[in-house]
Amino acid sequence: MEGVVPQFLVERDLPGAGRLSPLELRQLAHRTCKVLNSLGPSIRWMHSYVTAGKLYCLYDAQSASLIQRHAALAGVPVTRIEMIATVIDPVAAFSQGQGAA
Repeated sequence: MEGVVPQFLVERDLPGAGRLSPLELRQLAHRTCKVLNSLGPSIRWMHSYVTAGKLYCLYDAQSASLIQRHAALAGVPVTRIEMIATVIDPVAAFSQGQGAA
């Protein structure tokens, strides 16, 4: 589909992530946004989930290589990048569309 920007889930190993203070998280987010602004509209950070030792980040981006470039410039690790094929949620279980009844 033309005009649709791919979405990616980025896994980042970051030991101690769950112990980062609100200030440290703000500083990380600020650094991330500063680099994103320099890269232009082809990449957008949507949000991240912080666990004990990882970050899981959702991005809209033209390519995985652009996410790698962002990570290198921002100084944040990338463990794995996966393009999102589709999204399901509880509503899908009861929809009348495709699939079995």
